[in-house]
Parts: sequence; structure tokens; C-alpha cells
Amino acid sequence: MLDFDLLRSFVSVVDAGGFTRAGERVHRTQSTVSQQIRRLEETFGRVLLHRNGKRATPTEEGERLLSYARRILSLAEEARDVVARPGSEGVTRLGIPEDFAANRLTRLLSKFARSRPGLRLDVRCDLSVKLRNDIERGDLDLALMKRDAGETGAIATWPENLVWVTSRSHPVDLRRDPVPLAVFSQGCLYRNRAIHALEAVGRGWHIAYTSPNFASIQAAVSAGLGVSILPDTAILADHQVLRAKDGFPSVGDTELALVAAPDASPATRRLAELLAEFCTVSGPRAAA
Repeated sequence: MLDFDLLRSFVSVVDAGGFTRAGERVHRTQSTVSQQIRRLEETFGRVLLHRNGKRATPTEEGERLLSYARRILSLAEEARDVVARPGSEGVTRLGIPEDFAANRLTRLLSKFARSRPGLRLDVRCDLSVKLRNDIERGDLDLALMKRDAGETGAIATWPENLVWVTSRSHPVDLRRDPVPLAVFSQGCLYRNRAIHALEAVGRGWHIAYTSPNFASIQAAVSAGLGVSILPDTAILADHQVLRAKDGFPSVGDTELALVAAPDASPATRRLAELLAEFCTVSGPRAAA
């Protein structure tokens, strides 16, 4: 059976990047933390960390363990929380796209949390590809995420119309080859659509600006650092839409999908109803 203290120290070393700062986090000396890591490595029979002076980074085996360690510790904390609190409704773990972490949606979530004091609501903003992976492996109970239009398995979906955009004040020279792109991090649906669309018509491209942050991509486009594809709900006043006549082919549409885990609790199902109502009545624009 895995020792939670050893896992906690391992995660702390990775997060802190070294043994000294990890010891401060878990309130142990550097030597104690080092001994704990050695015991964990003996348990698995594998080296889990590269040691380089004061620095420590996970090996390939350590990277594999890290994901499981975080999940195990999170579930242990959740179990203690649920059992120790009489009348607890448990935990609902919600994932939402970064561009949905705005005032109206957060107010809805806050109101929901206040209405159910026995429930612990954990909300995480991330790229849709990560949210999808997390709900498939059971790390999320509910997720709003972007995906290809027409997929199945969602409680509700809302269409997104994607368009190419450049700066109105500082437009990119449309004759440039390769085309400079301002895109989200690797794995993003919009990024993949943009690259595949350009390659399909034989246009070269290069990544001029990358960010996981939605507002940052909007700002990069406005400043003329590159072209991008965005939902039409996210076009700013300083954005100019590009058409096929400009050499930018259609990228097809995507959708916002609300997906729940098969074993979602009644509280999670109730939150799903509220989110579906919010997106249906207000539309994704209200949350973007």
C-alpha cells in the first residue's frame, strides 16, 4: 500500500523543483524529504527524480507516477472531507474553458455553492483537450468544453462559428508566406483547425505567438502579431474577419458541449441543469 506522506513529499519536490523548498512546504527537513523519496523509489524499484545539485526533476517513470500521485492525494482529501462533515453532499469537480471564467458564469457558480453549503465545489479552467481527458479518466464530474461539432455523449451542445481574424489597425500582410499565427498551446482544437486548414490549401505557416490565455490571443491579434481563428462571439472591435477570398479557407464549426460523468451525483446533475439553462438563455457570448 502506498504511503500518502511519501507521495505528498514526491509531489512537493516536483512542484518546488528541489528538496529544500519541498521540505518547507511539507514542514520537514531536506534530509527527511530526501529519505522519503528514496523509500518511494525503493517501493517502485525505479529512479523517480533526476538530481542536479539543488534541482530535482522527474524521470520518465516519475512523470507517470506524478499524475497518479496527484489523483490519489486529491481523492484522499475528498474522502476525509466528505466523511468528516455531517450532511455533506460530497464534491463536485467542474471544468470550464478559460474563456468562460468571466463575471456572469462565476456569479452563477457562487450562487449555486452558497445554496448548497454541504457541497464542496471545485472549479478548474483549462484547455478543452485537458478537460476532456480529465472527465474521461474520472478526474472531473462535469465539464463545459469545446469539441468538433456533431459528436455524441453530451447533455447539451451549443454551436460555435469559427472565423479567421487579423488586426484592423495593424493587419498582417495577407501575401506573407509563411503566415504568422497567434494560437493557443499545443493540443488546442482551434490551433489544430488553423494549421490543418492552411496546409490543406498549400499555405505555409509559423507560430508567431502562443498562449494558453484567451484574452492574450485576442490581444496578440489586435496588435498584429499574427492571424488566428476565434469563435465569432470572441471578435473584438479591433479585429477584422478574413474570408476565403483573402486566402483563408473555412475551418468548419465547433461546439460547446456540456458533459457529465456517468456516475454524477444529484448535486452535479443540478449544476448541469443550471449551466445548460445559462448557456441556452444567455448563449456562450454571455460567458466569454
